[in-house]
Amino acid sequence: MLILGVDTSGKDGGIALVEFEQGNSRTLERVPLQGGTFSAQLVPQISELLQRHRVGKGDIDAFAVASGPGSFTGLRVGLAAIKALAEVLQKPIAAVPLLEAVAGSSGTDGNVLAALDAGRGEVFVAGVYTSGTRATIRDQQLLTSAEFIALSSTWQIVTPDAKIAELAREHGLRVEEIDRPGADVIARLGFEKI
Repeated sequence: MLILGVDTSGKDGGIALVEFEQGNSRTLERVPLQGGTFSAQLVPQISELLQRHRVGKGDIDAFAVASGPGSFTGLRVGLAAIKALAEVLQKPIAAVPLLEAVAGSSGTDGNVLAALDAGRGEVFVAGVYTSGTRATIRDQQLLTSAEFIALSSTWQIVTPDAKIAELAREHGLRVEEIDRPGADVIARLGFEKI
C-alpha cells in the first residue's frame, strides 16, 4: 500500500510518500514545504514527488492529512487539496490530529499529554494513550498557560515546541521535547485508520 502524507498545519509543512508492506513501512521520500506558500507549492511538489518515484496518481492507495490544530489557512489548503485528489481518484483519506502525531512520535508507552504552542499564552493539549507508534486521543483542549501547568502535574508531557518545554521545565514538570512530526508520521498514523 502506498500512502501520501501531507502536513500543512504549521509554519512549515511537508509531504511524504510512504510504502507499507507486510506490516512494515518505508519512507520513500519526505519533502519539506515552506510556510506561507502552501497554496502555490503543494500540488506541484506532490506532482514532482510522484514523478521522481515513477508513481502515477492512480498508484496512490490512500491519503493521510494533518487535521489540526494549527494554522487555519494552512490546514484549509492541505485538507482541500487532498480531499479533491482523493475524490477524483476515489481513494480513502485519513485525517490525523497533529496532537496524535506528537504523542505517537514520543516513543513513550502509556498516557501522555501532547502539547502544542497555540500562541497568545495558550496551549493546545490532548490526553493520548500511546502504544508503540499507535496513539489514541482521549480529549483535546485549548488551555491558558496557567491551566496547562495545573493540568500537567501528573502527566508525561510531549511537545515539539521549545517554548512549551521550557514552561513545563520551569514548573518542574516531566517533559519530553521531540522533533515536530513530519508528513511520514502522518502517513503512518493514517495507515492505522484506513
